[in-house]
Amino acid sequence: MLAAIGLSLALVLALWFVTHQTVLSTLNEGAQNEIDVDIAGLVDIYASNGLEELQSRIADRVALTPSDGNTPHYLLADNAGKPIAGDIAAWPELDPKVSETGIIKIGASSEGFARAVQLGPDLKLVVARRIDGNRNVLRSVALAFAIGGTVFVLLVALLGRIAALNLQRRIGQINLAFRDPARERDFATKENGDEIDELTAHSAAALQRQRDLMEAYKETSEQLAHEMRTPLSHLDNRLLKALKEGPAPAVAERLAEARAEIRRLVQTLESLLDIAASKTRRGDRSGLERVDMSAMIHRICDLYSGSAEETGHELVWHLEPGVMIEGEERQLSRLVTNILDNALKYVPPGGRIEVTLTHGPELVIADDGPGIAPSDRTRVFDRFYRGRASMGDVNGSGLGLALARAIAERHGMVLELDDTEKGSSFRLRR
Repeated sequence: MLAAIGLSLALVLALWFVTHQTVLSTLNEGAQNEIDVDIAGLVDIYASNGLEELQSRIADRVALTPSDGNTPHYLLADNAGKPIAGDIAAWPELDPKVSETGIIKIGASSEGFARAVQLGPDLKLVVARRIDGNRNVLRSVALAFAIGGTVFVLLVALLGRIAALNLQRRIGQINLAFRDPARERDFATKENGDEIDELTAHSAAALQRQRDLMEAYKETSEQLAHEMRTPLSHLDNRLLKALKEGPAPAVAERLAEARAEIRRLVQTLESLLDIAASKTRRGDRSGLERVDMSAMIHRICDLYSGSAEETGHELVWHLEPGVMIEGEERQLSRLVTNILDNALKYVPPGGRIEVTLTHGPELVIADDGPGIAPSDRTRVFDRFYRGRASMGDVNGSGLGLALARAIAERHGMVLELDDTEKGSSFRLRR
């Protein structure tokens, strides 16, 4: 739009310049023709009736004011420039021998277009027409172009703005559909049959393919989870029945371990499915709602404070009020609880766990426990990776932090591990 306005201004200025030069040339040419006709008449009078008649006619013409107000001006002089007749005070710098033309001064502040001619061996004549009126004509032309050009540029700007807003609206519909796939149906209609409509059609097709793939993935995942959970549940029930029959203590212990392993397998399966679902929905804004993180984390900390007291940990939290985010509260809660579970699990009794939430939003969960070895910090968010501090934990699957990071990415955020000398510090930020 700005380019169109600039081009319009350049076009108006170019047209004004051409018109200005054309009008000026026409006015000068008209003045020159009038002078040539006037000179031809005076030459004829001089040739027919002599010098006295020429002086008389020049005096008459000087005294006569034409109806158009363009009074002619004359100077009849000898070769030395001494005035004989006319109203021009002094001979201008024009050579009469070559019938030279040019712009001369007339009076104190006026200018005129003049031609000088040689009438005789000791007689020369200059005839001039004032061109002051040309300025008024050129000023009127400039004013007309200024008004017309302004209207023209404003119309170009208005039409350009309308076109830009229409393009912005159509592109905005495509962007909105990608941000919220549920709105895809709202823009899958043709308007002008142009490239934007073609882009719209391709975008709609891509979103539909994505939706189909997501549905296929969801169906496959749910079917896979069902096919795995069902036999594991049956196996767990059989082990439970076996335990109720009162087997030997050693057998009962093994059966209990088997049941724990089954529950761990089910939990691992669910975590893997949650990680995959969060990663596939990364950048997808559908399903997100306004979540009060301050209230949510306060409830979690209040809930965990009892467990921390039982295990001998000090849990403190500092939460700025009114910290809001677009997200899924259940998923965000799981992110926070996974990090707190790790802290309560690996920080020795008597340790301190501190939760800090500030606007941004930015959440920091820090502790003064053994921390994470530098060699493990780059891989701590990998699936199934368990650092040396957690190798003795038979219940851990190495998926808690991987799931927490996947949830963060789903919400357009970053979960990272700060470089600390003591303990560990997890930071969630945009």
